[in-house]
Amino acid sequence: MTTHEVINQVPPLVGYDAADDPALLDGLQREGAGWAAAELHELGRLGGGEAAIEYGRLANDHPPVLRTHDRYGHRIDEVEFHPAWHELMRTAVAHGLHAAPWADDRPGTHVARAAKFYTWRPDAGHGCPISMTYAAVPALRHAPELAARYEPLLTATSYDFGLRAPLTKRGLLAGMSMTEKQGGSDVRANSTSARPEPDGSYRLLGHKWFTSAPMCDVFLTLAQAPGGLTCFLVPRVLPDGTRNPMRLMRLKDKLGNRSNASAEIEYEHAVAWRVGDEGRGVRTIIDMVNLTRLDCVIGAAAGMRQGVLTAAHHATHRQAFGRYLVDQPLMRNVLTDLAVESEAATVLMMRLAGATDRSARGDAGETAFKRLALAVGKYWVCKRWPAHAAEALECLGGNGYVEESGMPRLFRESPLNSIWEGSGNVAALDVLRALGREPQVMAAFQAEVSAAAGADARLDAAVRQVRADLSDTGDLELRARRVVERLALVLQGSLLVRHGHPAVADAFCASRLGGDHGQAFGTLPSGVDFAAIIARAVPKLG
Repeated sequence: MTTHEVINQVPPLVGYDAADDPALLDGLQREGAGWAAAELHELGRLGGGEAAIEYGRLANDHPPVLRTHDRYGHRIDEVEFHPAWHELMRTAVAHGLHAAPWADDRPGTHVARAAKFYTWRPDAGHGCPISMTYAAVPALRHAPELAARYEPLLTATSYDFGLRAPLTKRGLLAGMSMTEKQGGSDVRANSTSARPEPDGSYRLLGHKWFTSAPMCDVFLTLAQAPGGLTCFLVPRVLPDGTRNPMRLMRLKDKLGNRSNASAEIEYEHAVAWRVGDEGRGVRTIIDMVNLTRLDCVIGAAAGMRQGVLTAAHHATHRQAFGRYLVDQPLMRNVLTDLAVESEAATVLMMRLAGATDRSARGDAGETAFKRLALAVGKYWVCKRWPAHAAEALECLGGNGYVEESGMPRLFRESPLNSIWEGSGNVAALDVLRALGREPQVMAAFQAEVSAAAGADARLDAAVRQVRADLSDTGDLELRARRVVERLALVLQGSLLVRHGHPAVADAFCASRLGGDHGQAFGTLPSGVDFAAIIARAVPKLG
């Protein structure tokens, strides 16, 4: 007798092109990187392939292990990774997801890199050293002599893992080591000291509370020099091949991002070289922070897209009560709402990538726009991801709560981007700081949003409300989150009205700006073109 027959189960979500995303591809063309489409699809097919998905699973099921000493008692401070981690890293570096754009003069190169970073997401953890390496280059340029030596290796497309003198390797990865246990985001409270030496180097002494990817080759760190808080370049291995005394004390036991090692470290008079002037550490390293914030937005948008793909795939193949889930009105509402949120995040992410590219080429207007819009996007898109991930998981029912579905890992990952590089409060207060100190940034933001004036009455009304919010300066800090949320929504609405699919733009304006929406996902009003929006989210297998 047959006691167990497998029916009504969803086929694996493998064998698809992760770059087959209409909002992404439209943005790629619009922001000047259409020339990268072929490589993007190549990477997308890898990312949606069975091998990469399995690498992502293995890298998380076998997290990194700290080895402080070898068998003879020598201090080694190494982290061991599963081979799957190295495969993921090798692909990311080979396709230039790290610092490669800084060595490419083509317009749109930072847009292409953002699209590839969004597309290659079989595992989020390995994106951390990739992101930090990308962000390190503009900060390092504050020390031209160091940049001349290290930048060619940071931009090289060779993944050369191992502890060796940096300038003897084929390619380098860079990390950042800023926060300390007494200060967190308040880096001015850092107590790590930097003692100048006669040869122009410094010796660092102190403890760092959170250093992700501690097996990078070099790190940008903050320490108190005689002239104040200063940025330094710290190599893991010194030029003579000896190990710099950066002691890995323990690895953090994190909620998610488990494939990536995050360590507490101690500098025991570690050798470092100054990057920028003494006392200008925050201003120096902010160039790095702004780019890792961009990657927080990209990562959150990519996570939403993965959640929508998984939920839509499940609903397309799973039946309940005699009908496929995707054909049931309430599930259609949920899937559509998730897709609208995802596309709004993607269109904003690509606009920020375009601003980053043009800012890097000296466009002052785009620099001003990016200054405000990046902080707004970092707050809102990253804040929306956890709720989005939870709803996408629920679309799979009990199957979604099981590790094998991949959704628990996605859910555990979702809070990180809102915390990394400044939590929600830090991002919201940064928006207020920009508005108060740099009037040109609001002018650039308003010019962007006003480009859609008259196209949708709901958007126009929301823009007027934002202006009223900002004109009332009383208790503005108390209202900061509400103000930043509205700034984000009018920016997303403007982008969708001008560049998005009409059905997505209408659903967004009706629900996010017009107020015809409940508190949960899946409460869109009737009249939305559910079929057109869901069709953009169903993955094409094979």
